[in-house]
Amino acid sequence: MDKTSLQDWIGGSETAADLISPERCIALARALDRADSGLVAGALLPPLRHWLYFWSMATRARLGRDGHPALGEFLPDVGRLWNGAQTRRMWAGSRIAFHHPLPLGRPARRMSTVEDVVEKSGRSGRLAFVTVRHEIYYGAALCITDRHDIVYREEKPGAALPPPEPAPTDQQWDEGFVADPVLLFRYSALTFNGHRIHYDRDYARHVEGYDGLVVHGPLLATLLVDFAGDAMPDRRLTSFSFRGRRPVIDGRRFSLCGRMDGADALKLWIADIDGALAMTAEARFA
Repeated sequence: MDKTSLQDWIGGSETAADLISPERCIALARALDRADSGLVAGALLPPLRHWLYFWSMATRARLGRDGHPALGEFLPDVGRLWNGAQTRRMWAGSRIAFHHPLPLGRPARRMSTVEDVVEKSGRSGRLAFVTVRHEIYYGAALCITDRHDIVYREEKPGAALPPPEPAPTDQQWDEGFVADPVLLFRYSALTFNGHRIHYDRDYARHVEGYDGLVVHGPLLATLLVDFAGDAMPDRRLTSFSFRGRRPVIDGRRFSLCGRMDGADALKLWIADIDGALAMTAEARFA
């Protein structure tokens, strides 16, 4: 069917299968200088490592100028429906529920559905918010539900980032981190992510207007979920959500911050080198 509006994309679905191999988790652990001795077949997949699997392996001919797979198959081609407007897309956040353990070394499948599409107008032009629900199964058991929030922004010459919002300063724990280009390269490889803002400095600066290479939002979220797990080592994570607020640039120190929010939850955030709020998150435990 020829989809003539963004609403026509709601309900579209696709499936993927993968082997949840320990090697990818081990590779990420080593990239992040974390322990990996327990990452063996039969052990449980650590939180958010499901992003290392179910790659979208488009051919070179099916890539857009930004290095992402071209739109118009599963995800909507927003620019075409906006009369050929150039757009940029960003994974703005996720809301994840952990229902059942997913073991390493076992096959799994992912069912993905376009759950909602909302159009809005902002100061920088038109916006489209696409929610994709990913459900990951091990056999008949639903293990993870991950709702991705993807934002498409109409490209406008000279458009600037919104003014920075100061990060909170009431953290109970904080930890500094610097993401260098090697880490960004390794994370891109582990997730088969070809988005050029993470490795092509000239493209990131001169085409998309960033000050340098952009640290992946999912990588920042992974750092936060590990930070939360270190603060609550004897508790089981039941849900995690995050939202990107401002880009983090390679080579610039940022801070992982957290505080308790009642007995079973942590409020988490990232403050960049200037003290601006870069990401917010919440982790809930049982």
